[in-house]
Amino acid sequence: MERNRRGGRQRGQGMTEYIIVVALVAVAAIAVYQLFGQVVRSQTAAMARELAGEDGSEQSAMAQAAAEAAAGQTAARTLKSFTGNAGVGQ
Repeated sequence: MERNRRGGRQRGQGMTEYIIVVALVAVAAIAVYQLFGQVVRSQTAAMARELAGEDGSEQSAMAQAAAEAAAGQTAARTLKSFTGNAGVGQ
């Protein structure tokens, strides 16, 4: 009987670890989508227009501009930028 209880605890621990990993992956995916979402939408729109036989260069230019903006945002963000609000309430 003692053996069954220990096995249940181990399964519960494994499930908890799995849930934590899935949550971290979800948070990372949300951050990446917020940063590059406009790029993906613009590229998809450009491909759809090209497949329809229309000119998709405007959407391609929008995708390029969004990619450059996202690259600028990632270059400007460091760990220091996340602690900048620590002294605001003082």
